[in-house]
Amino acid sequence: MTKNFKLTIEYDGTRYHGWQRQKTDRSIQDEIEKALAQMTSCKVTLIGSGRTDAGVHAAGQVANFKCDTRLTPEAFFKGLNSLLPEDIIIKDCQWVATEFHARYDAHSKIYQYKILNQSIPAAIGRHYVWFIRKTLDRQTMRATMAHLVGRHDFKAFEGTGSPRQDTTREVFSAELIEEADNLLIFEIEADGFLRYMVRNIVGTIVDVGLGKITPADFKNILASRDRSQASATAPAQGLTLIKVTY
Repeated sequence: MTKNFKLTIEYDGTRYHGWQRQKTDRSIQDEIEKALAQMTSCKVTLIGSGRTDAGVHAAGQVANFKCDTRLTPEAFFKGLNSLLPEDIIIKDCQWVATEFHARYDAHSKIYQYKILNQSIPAAIGRHYVWFIRKTLDRQTMRATMAHLVGRHDFKAFEGTGSPRQDTTREVFSAELIEEADNLLIFEIEADGFLRYMVRNIVGTIVDVGLGKITPADFKNILASRDRSQASATAPAQGLTLIKVTY
């Protein structure tokens, strides 16, 4: 009997060319599918809640796969974690309803982008932050993020070369969190994200923090639907998919 399994996955994306299966480059999806094939002796297709790009990390990616097997969720949990590289971890495995779909059933996703804002870079943890030496105006950036909340057309923050017919998304919350040791965390929850959307938003808000543009400019950029009006894309390593809700 075919069963549907749901995985919650944590990974360090530094060594991978994103989530999606690639012809030649290593990907998270491909690594897990190879491990599943080794366990089940059949080809298994893994459906992710969405793609993460090269160098992007995840603390709570969700995926599902269907398989005619006698193996239990516990067997997959233990087996996958013994077969996968150390930078990919299965945090949970469970049976779900046959109709469950990791991508289409997702209600929202939470992403965090981390910036280290101090005079010298860090050796430890450098693969998980964007280092910015110049002091950022946190208060102005926090005020700017308020413009993101609500239902908007985010075409101005969509990556070039990845056009979608519908670029409207609803942002439920957008916060700037200040932590110890000069760590700034941009946290955004939305019903979906365009390609490079979070990184393009962060890159533009950083320009607000540097005084290059104003919060009013940011609002106008959002309304323009023009990617060329927004700032450069923030580096991949600062971005982590935190959670997918259903």
